[in-house]
Amino acid sequence: MSAYDFYFTRLTYESGDWDVDQRMPSNILHSLVQYTTLRVDPVERIVALADPKMLEAPFCYLAGHKLVQFTKEERSNFAQYVRNGGFVLVDDCNHDIDGLFARSFEAQMQAIFGAGALKKLPNSHPLYHSFFQFDGPPATSVELNGWGDDLVHDYLRAIEQDCRIGVLYSNKDYGCEWDYDFRNKRWLAQDNTRFAVNIIMYALGG
Repeated sequence: MSAYDFYFTRLTYESGDWDVDQRMPSNILHSLVQYTTLRVDPVERIVALADPKMLEAPFCYLAGHKLVQFTKEERSNFAQYVRNGGFVLVDDCNHDIDGLFARSFEAQMQAIFGAGALKKLPNSHPLYHSFFQFDGPPATSVELNGWGDDLVHDYLRAIEQDCRIGVLYSNKDYGCEWDYDFRNKRWLAQDNTRFAVNIIMYALGG
């Protein structure tokens, strides 16, 4: 039996820049300890998308600003992981809808899962009620400050397999929003990592 119910896996990939939002994982892991009874590995695991070890992860995170162009091995593992019930949170750090990351990642999803696989996630989806209650995806400060495309994205997109999300895709730059020392949460009127708890509890079957 594993000593942990959850560990955070960041996926590396050969193109682009995957090493972003470096304080975010520890912040989210702290929230899981604070709000849930999960046994949480406190150390982020960094695994190459091309490495078969990623197929064992309960949750994966993939992000960046630049080109996403998967190698043959990366494409194969991504497809197998999602089709076998895995969960990947993909976050566009550019917080836009027409930047290089967005266009290239969406092209990869179309090549793997077919045209139209990424669909708008309704704000009534169970994801928004898996732990805390939300009426849709929370806005981020980067959106409200007008950085990126000057839009507040009022929905997320997802690829579902067997009526469960396999890929949750955000143009909202949650990684940057949650990229701060967890001790600074005490200064927030409301902890903005609560939505991350929802995402992970949903990924674990909540």
